Amino acid sequence: MASIAMSSSSSGIVGALKFDLKSEPSVKFSPVVLPSIRARRPRFVTLIKSSIDNGSGSSGPVKKLGMTDAECEAAVVAGNVPEAPPVPPKPAAPAGTPVVSSLPLNRRPRRNRRSPAMRSAFQETTLSPANFVYPLFIHEGEEDTPIGAMPGCYRLGWRHGLIEEVSKARDVGVNSVVLFPKVPDALKSPTGDEAYNDNGLVPRTIRLLKDKYPDLIIYTDVALDPYSSDGHDGIVREDGVIMNDETVHQLCKQAVSQARAGADVVSPSDMMDGRVGAIRAALDAEGFHNVSIMSYTAKYASSFYGPFREALDSNPRFGDKKTYQMNPANYREALVEMHEDESEGADILLVKPGLPYLDIIRLLRDKSPLPIAAYQVSGEYSMIKAGGALKMIDEERVMLESLMCLRRAGADIILTYFALQAARCLCGEKR
Repeated sequence: MASIAMSSSSSGIVGALKFDLKSEPSVKFSPVVLPSIRARRPRFVTLIKSSIDNGSGSSGPVKKLGMTDAECEAAVVAGNVPEAPPVPPKPAAPAGTPVVSSLPLNRRPRRNRRSPAMRSAFQETTLSPANFVYPLFIHEGEEDTPIGAMPGCYRLGWRHGLIEEVSKARDVGVNSVVLFPKVPDALKSPTGDEAYNDNGLVPRTIRLLKDKYPDLIIYTDVALDPYSSDGHDGIVREDGVIMNDETVHQLCKQAVSQARAGADVVSPSDMMDGRVGAIRAALDAEGFHNVSIMSYTAKYASSFYGPFREALDSNPRFGDKKTYQMNPANYREALVEMHEDESEGADILLVKPGLPYLDIIRLLRDKSPLPIAAYQVSGEYSMIKAGGALKMIDEERVMLESLMCLRRAGADIILTYFALQAARCLCGEKR
């Protein structure tokens, strides 16, 4: 250890240096000169070497001088400021850059975007696996069947493949799922009675998942189309009219059956008038006061649903769904649906599709205090997948950007087939 015996004098000069360098490498010291101090007796300070030259020109970490705070302050007051790295040189502009006067700008927004750390500090919207609800297709089979129009998605066997997929999702922070069943044709009927069979595919699956993962949040779909021999969300009269009130009666029984199995959130996607209030009353009458309702508040008659209908084999046998799903041209009508669902007891309001309807998501976000959900539907998913496969876009970047846009528009949660893939990206996994 090198040491310096320091005696103060009227001139403030330090003297009596003693070194023992027999076992020391080359030693460098930062000069320290104490201010002029009137002292009646010598003061001794031990100074530890500031750095050690390792022979390659690099130095180790700067070590403390062993000075008190008062001594450090006194040195600076006296003008003996410690050394620090020099001011970095101003970067040179490329040759040919015009020389111009600075623009007279009071505000330059780019200042807050100049580095990753700055951009992160001022980021207004965040994206987390906790924001995702994972839609999962289930069927009675043992094997997982790929869905041609939705690359990477499968009809999962409810006893095996589903459990594995949910486990993977939970590993990366996705703990909410919504179930969509592919019902055998032999169980379909004009009135969709299989929808409220307590031992049907969905109730059985709910009970299995809750037994395996008690804290898993399970959303269900409340609609008749997977169970209807006509492929519509409601009961079809012989003249083709979708019967509203009779359908609502069936939906209430379906919601209660799902709640009885252990569903946390029932989600009427049928767009029948008055179904939210009727379902709320039916749930409460059976004691399911804590089961939430996520209403498909603004569900549009969109062309983006095609791959989904292939996944469930639930295309309408005739016609379309325009008499109950909303006209894509309408904006203000979403407010009508919102006010009705709020007054009837909805807990969450959903907009479907997602990305083409960002204005509707923002409208509901601004007008309602309730949580807002967005459904990034099968057509949106498949387009991004196809563009990535053709190398037209960067699939991962577009996927994450699309989800961020849904959050920025005002969605609290997002139903997305990208849930597992996006969560892995957010968690830093590459699989």
